[in-house]
Amino acid sequence: MSTTDRLTAGEMEDLKRQFAAAGYVVLRGVVSPDRLGELHATLTQEFDAASNSGALFNGGGLVSGHLNCHPGVAARFAYDTLQERGIIDLLKQLHPSVRLMPNVGCNFNLPGSHTQHYHTDRPFAREFMIANVAIVDTVIENGAIEVVPATHQRFYKYTQFVLQVRFRDGVRVPLNRGDVLLRSSNLWHRGTTNRTSAPRPMLAMTWEDGGSELTDPFAAQGGKVRFLPNWFKPTPVGRLREQLLVKVPIAYSALRFGRSLIDSEY
Repeated sequence: MSTTDRLTAGEMEDLKRQFAAAGYVVLRGVVSPDRLGELHATLTQEFDAASNSGALFNGGGLVSGHLNCHPGVAARFAYDTLQERGIIDLLKQLHPSVRLMPNVGCNFNLPGSHTQHYHTDRPFAREFMIANVAIVDTVIENGAIEVVPATHQRFYKYTQFVLQVRFRDGVRVPLNRGDVLLRSSNLWHRGTTNRTSAPRPMLAMTWEDGGSELTDPFAAQGGKVRFLPNWFKPTPVGRLREQLLVKVPIAYSALRFGRSLIDSEY
C-alpha cells in the first residue's frame, strides 16, 4: 500500500487485517527519498571514519557482517513523517506496547555478510512493534529481510520451528528507499547476505516495554551516529560464538536446538 497523505480510517482497517494475517505490512513511498539520501551519506561517512580510525570494536557483528547503529538526530525526520502520515497511530492500534517515543536504531548490513539464523526478537509473551524504514533500495542482492508470514500467531520453540520446517515458507521483502515495514517482534525472520560492495542500512524504531523513556531518543549518544554490537558481544566468548556461526553454522544450529530443549521460552 502506498501512502503520501495521512492514512484514512478505511486504509487503517485494511492494514490491520493484513497485519493480523501475516505479522507484517509494507507501506510504500512514505519517507522522503531525498532526506534519506542525506542520512545515508552521513551514516556512510561516519562508518568509514570509525573504520579508518580503528574506533570500532573487535567482533560484535563485524565478522558476521551485521551491526547495530544509533543514527542520531539526523534521523528524527523519519519518525516525524510516520507521525504526520498517521502510521504511529496505526502502530498504537496494532499493539498496546506503543505508548512512548521509540527506541531508535539502525541495522547496518556489511558487504559480504553472512545470512543470519531465523529468530524472533524477544520471547513470545513480550511482543513489541517494529517500524523499519528503508534508507536505500533494499533488494535481494544487498540483503532484503526474509520473513515467515503468520508465525507471529502462535509460539514456536526453536525445535518446533526447525522440525516443522517452517523456514520453507520464508519470503523476501524488497523495499524501495522510503518504504516502511511494520512487523511484530514475534514474526520469525532473518537478515540475509549483502552481496554488494556497499553497506546496506535500515532504520529501526522499536517499542520494547512501551518505548523509550527519553524525551528525545534520537538525541541519545549526544545525538551523534554510533556503531554498536549486534547479536554478539565484543568479548572472547562473544567472538567465539560469532566465529562458530560463520565457520561452522551447523554447530551453531545444534547449540540453539539444544538450548530450545531445556528453555521453555526459546
